[in-house]
Amino acid sequence: MVGTDTDLNQIFENRKERYRVLVCIDGTKESYRGLSYAADAAASNPKSDIILLYVRPIDQGLRSGGLQVRVARENMLSWGLELPGIKYLKQGLEQLIAGDALSADWNEKITHTDVEGDPLGDNKIEYTNQVGQTIVLKLKTASTIASGILDQYQLGPYDLIILGDEGSWGGWAKSFWDPAVAEKVSMHAPCSVLVARSLERGHGHLLCTDGSERAMAMVKRSAIVSKRIGSRLSVLSVARDTEGEEEAWTFVNQAVNELKSNGLDVVDSFVRVGNPFEEIIDAGEKYSCIVVGSSGNTSLKRIFLGSVAFKVMEHATNSVMIAR
Repeated sequence: MVGTDTDLNQIFENRKERYRVLVCIDGTKESYRGLSYAADAAASNPKSDIILLYVRPIDQGLRSGGLQVRVARENMLSWGLELPGIKYLKQGLEQLIAGDALSADWNEKITHTDVEGDPLGDNKIEYTNQVGQTIVLKLKTASTIASGILDQYQLGPYDLIILGDEGSWGGWAKSFWDPAVAEKVSMHAPCSVLVARSLERGHGHLLCTDGSERAMAMVKRSAIVSKRIGSRLSVLSVARDTEGEEEAWTFVNQAVNELKSNGLDVVDSFVRVGNPFEEIIDAGEKYSCIVVGSSGNTSLKRIFLGSVAFKVMEHATNSVMIAR
């Protein structure tokens, strides 16, 4: 049953008060590492939700007698259908249970939404505990993977979208996700997007800033995530030439002061000189995650344009967060 526009708008507004993470599951190790990251971020905050999403194409070949009526009434995990999305979502559920992020006393709610041309439609299982934390398994139908993820945001909102990338963008053959999907989602999603590659806690986050207003806003939002997962923080700014080093240090100090005002310790802060995306990738190799802004101040020589952010995401071998 679909609610009225007023009901949906109210749900959307209420969710803005929560910290919500959309984890795109594709069956790869990296997507499940991303799920662990999300669980860590949500563990200490009762006002947090995790949504596991698998997007599959519309498939008219699935039509069979009584199937559409049946799936509307049953838990999708009990269908017995050999659909990879169900298998991958179930594995994610098992991972959350094993990590004590979900237990048997959580309430369960099953929802089915019809989709024209596909008998399975959209299906979700929503688990809620006594303090209001929610974990959702969502099997979504869409014309493309990227459009399905972006459409899901409209049902959110979300603070972070996590995509698993099994290898670097130069050789992603093992991954379900096409690099073009990650690029499109990162470009168009209104929230931060994390591309997970060899994502492991314990190596810290490298926050990159150019001193722009957008970059400072990114620092604030990144601080929230980092604080929740207990990640160590370092701050970097890149000057294109030696004449810009002094100004770059000003940007770094501004970011450090902002982080400290939020109760966060900064273990390292530094400036590099050279091509921004090359220096960021080189400096960021030893960190769990490189955090970059989606755009910067084009009037500065130490620009941190969207193109730089996307180049970092494309060429880095470790995890990259495009922060908004």
